[in-house]
Amino acid sequence: MYDVIIIGGGASGLFLADLLKTNYLLLEHNHQIGAKIKVSGGGKCNITNKILSFKNYRGDEKFVKEILKNFDNKAFLKWLKNNNLKVKELKKNQYFFDSSDELLNYFKKNVKNIQTDTEVLGIEKKECFIIKTNKGDIKAKKVVIASGGVSFKKLGASDIGYKIAEKFGHNIVTLKPALVGLTVQKQEEWFKKLSGISFMAEVRVNNKIFNQNILFSHRGITGPAILNASLWWDKGFIEISFLKNIKQYLKNPNRQISTQLPLPKRFIKEFLNVINLEDKKVKYLTKNDFDKLKLLENYRFAPAGTFGFERAEVTKGGVDVSEIGFDMQSKKVKGLYFIGEVLDVTGELGGYNFQWAFSSAFNLFLRL
Repeated sequence: MYDVIIIGGGASGLFLADLLKTNYLLLEHNHQIGAKIKVSGGGKCNITNKILSFKNYRGDEKFVKEILKNFDNKAFLKWLKNNNLKVKELKKNQYFFDSSDELLNYFKKNVKNIQTDTEVLGIEKKECFIIKTNKGDIKAKKVVIASGGVSFKKLGASDIGYKIAEKFGHNIVTLKPALVGLTVQKQEEWFKKLSGISFMAEVRVNNKIFNQNILFSHRGITGPAILNASLWWDKGFIEISFLKNIKQYLKNPNRQISTQLPLPKRFIKEFLNVINLEDKKVKYLTKNDFDKLKLLENYRFAPAGTFGFERAEVTKGGVDVSEIGFDMQSKKVKGLYFIGEVLDVTGELGGYNFQWAFSSAFNLFLRL
């Protein structure tokens, strides 16, 4: 019998296994561990962020604060340094490896008790936990669910963590794609004509503001600002400032609109077409024309939906944290723990979800 069975070979499960060292077994249903680690950050694994706050997470504020307090970004960076894992600060406060293989190779070397190609079929609890798998039954005193969300199914994402939680009476907050592109309704079909165009903009949703790139797509709109907005959006409007204070750019009365606004020409021409305004010299613009152009400063649209779980970087929703203690243990079943993305806590773009995976795993380790 094992002291601890860990279900899931992603970041949270691997980190916990590395901390435990003895009498555990990590079960991974894929052939390889850390599939999501491998591809994250364009293969460089954006592991954490220089700026860390509960405000970077969608989830219960008190719960998130407590978990981050015990293992924050500074503690994480120290752990990386102590284990000779070198990261670089790039792209606005994010920390990256030269290659995600550096972290994966560390885990492959140090996490010894891994059983891959093992599908968990169910769990029972009697005197101990009995984990039923495609390779037979395994007994354990404690079970840790670190199976992640349902995004990126092509990487082997599984819903087993939610099924186990429900079996033991836990509430699952509705699962939705997050950090994902947004599809558009008929009024914004013009976005699709701009596929491939990208520029900086200010995106606002539910009192959150993101000043990052947007990218138009044949399916709608994406890019970092939109991915972040998708975390906080459930329904209703999103606002975009394509440009601030347009009058400051329209200073030459003898030049046309499209030659003075610092935005891609193809975007401006399509936008003018949408608002039914001719690309004319500034001196011919009426008050009504300027009012139309002001839509560039505050464009509101209601997305039709998202690009879906297949294109989402993470899953929002999950195991209700009101039923989980700060030790990551179920309040319903002693010896059953949940860490990482399977919980109803989701971070913004920029290393926050990896930080959550490691922070939640460390909190469990402190109390095992």
